[in-house]
Order: sequence, then structure tokens, then C-alpha cells
Amino acid sequence: MEPAAMARSPCYAISQASLPSTPLVPGRLAIRPRRRLALSNPAAAARRLVARCTAGDKTEAETPIEKRFPPFPAVMDINQIRDILPHRFPFLLIDKVIDYKPGEYAVAIKNVTINDNFFPGHFPERPIMPGVLMVEAMAQVGGIVMLQPEVGGSRENFFFAGIDKVRFRKPVIAGDTLIMRMTLIKLQKRFGIAKMEGKAYVGADLVCEGEFLMATGSE
Repeated sequence: MEPAAMARSPCYAISQASLPSTPLVPGRLAIRPRRRLALSNPAAAARRLVARCTAGDKTEAETPIEKRFPPFPAVMDINQIRDILPHRFPFLLIDKVIDYKPGEYAVAIKNVTINDNFFPGHFPERPIMPGVLMVEAMAQVGGIVMLQPEVGGSRENFFFAGIDKVRFRKPVIAGDTLIMRMTLIKLQKRFGIAKMEGKAYVGADLVCEGEFLMATGSE
């Protein structure tokens, strides 16, 4: 194991915490005989601990990369999304909802592929997802929250009313998975107006954020 990797390893931390930094004092060992037994051969104990950590790292390295990452959970699949949102191809920009708390927030993903119909024109030599479509996708995740009984929204009367403080941090390209979280900040149920906070990520990198205004209500 490399020294830098060992420093980050929990096993390394345990070994450092377990071994004394100063010579053992016999008088102290007589007071706590159990510790004496545990540290009677600290060098051998350290070697065994490092061996276990090395074996664990080797096992992880031997696991094929395609088996190391679990799939995203499916709280709502595409058919359930279609039952909620009125959008259809080519403008339905959510593939799966992976987390959802009624009346509070939703987290959904869009798999960005070279087959998306906007890439031939944006741009032929460098396929980048248009920022306005990232915002639209995030608004649709907001619709998952808004068009629920807890909020009282109506599919027939649902509008994206405005955006504020939008920032695009990094480009999203073909092959990325866009992870979007929309959180309900304020709801005026009487008027069918809601303010939401949106953040979009690729991996752990924030790529887009902003505040959204939604208008919804029964006819």
C-alpha cells in the first residue's frame, strides 16, 4: 500500500491509535494488565494489521470496475413519471426519480446521450447540453413535487413562471448523468405559487443552480 493511501486508511488510523508513541513503563503495565497483553508484541500486531488492510485493498482492486458501482435506485420509473408530468418526447427530460419526499423535494436523473436530438446542432464538434434545457429538466423535477396531492397542483394548469440567480458552473456533455435536486422553499397554496431551489450535479460536481418560480392550481 502506498504511504499516502495508508494515511487515509481506517486500518492505518487504528494501528496508529493502538501503538504507544513512548516506551512502555512496567509500572503502568502492572496497573492495566489487559493492555499489556494486547501490546506485548506491538510490532507483530502492526504487521498483522497492515497485512489485513493490504489484503482488503487487493480484493477491491481485483473487483471488475463494472461491479463496483450499484445502480441508482428507482423511486419512480419512466412510466410513473409520465403519469405525473404532461411532457412527452422530445421534451420529457427526466429518466428516473431516485429520491422523493412528498411536499418537500425530489431528486431525478437524466442520462445525457449522443442520441439526444439537440446534439446535432449544439454543437456538431462538441456535444454540450444546452443550459436552457438543463433548466427545463430541473423545472420538470420541480413538477414532480408540485403535481402531487400534498401540494395540490393540477397537471392541466402547471407553468414554469420564472427563474432567478441561475449559474452554470460546468458544461454537461454526452455520456454524463445529470442528477437534479429540487427543493420546495415556499408555497402559497391559495394562489398556486411556489418557490423552489434547484441544484444539478454530474458526479459530485455542481454544474447548475438557481431559484425557480412555479405556478399551479386547479381550474
